[in-house]
Amino acid sequence: MANTIELGLDTFGDVTSGLDGALLPHAEVLRNVVAEAVLADELGVDFIGIGEHHREDFAVSSPEVLLAAIAARTTRIRLGSAVTVLSSDDPIRVFQRFATLDAVSNGRAEVILGRGSFTESFPLFGFDLGQYEALFEDKLDLFSALLAGGAVTWQGTTRPPLRDQRVFPPIETGRLKTWIGVGGSPESVVRAARYDLPMMLAIIGGDPSRFRPYVDLYKRAFAQLGRPLQPIGVHSPGYVADTDEAARAELWPDYKRMRDRIGAERGWPAMGRDEFESEADHGSLYVGSPETVARKIAATAKALDLSRFDLKYSAGPLPHDKLMRCIELYGTKVMPLVREMLGS
Repeated sequence: MANTIELGLDTFGDVTSGLDGALLPHAEVLRNVVAEAVLADELGVDFIGIGEHHREDFAVSSPEVLLAAIAARTTRIRLGSAVTVLSSDDPIRVFQRFATLDAVSNGRAEVILGRGSFTESFPLFGFDLGQYEALFEDKLDLFSALLAGGAVTWQGTTRPPLRDQRVFPPIETGRLKTWIGVGGSPESVVRAARYDLPMMLAIIGGDPSRFRPYVDLYKRAFAQLGRPLQPIGVHSPGYVADTDEAARAELWPDYKRMRDRIGAERGWPAMGRDEFESEADHGSLYVGSPETVARKIAATAKALDLSRFDLKYSAGPLPHDKLMRCIELYGTKVMPLVREMLGS
């Protein structure tokens, strides 16, 4: 792990502010996300993850289309979702879209499958939230069958069965890299192991080390199944600036706006500055100078035996120019520091 950790970036395409402080049109935000990914590729970042949402404050509803645009302007960065909400999608169409992305990017596509932390896609696409668990389990089972390649014969509970059905285009070389996004339930951890898939832990609050029991459970499950362990990754929010003081001052107002907007929908109290500072000091908010952020990433990588760490660099209306500077510092300073710390 120490010498081979992959370091990536994630964004949900948060709708950002322009120079006048007003929110930008969704179309401009989408073009800016492409520019951010192009910069990440130029700087040697290993992975760019694009989230899927269906609400006003996030511009990306179709990650694969945006990733295809990014593929056309990049050469090496791996391209994936963060996450694809499989429960309210069709597994065959998801596979076809990512197989297409894999083809046009010369094998750089990945997909992170999850249930998502928002539920807007269920009524939008006509799915019953009462089937939240059943839909994901059934669709993941079908997606797993598709990963094997060749003709698929499958039967589940939420759609008609398939018999000797081919799905096109096939993956050109090897197998589509597929992760399971895990928010913190033991059942999700065991499910990832059962399907022999890498696990991406979404850690958005609290001490990252509290997820160590999930890592241990994942390892035990693979041992009991008699299979080699798959990679473990973490997705967490953060922001890099030249100094700790600048990073916190720049991130705080926009992070609070995003957090309070979502919190109001979920019955959370407004975020106070003390909570923000506590998350930055001891929790899962990776904010600060390159040295501070690198130390925190390296500590998490060691504590959880990570193969990948992805920084969710966008935060509500935090402007595009600040996001570009964050990406620049992440690629040029944070990544080399993390690898040096882990190598030692």
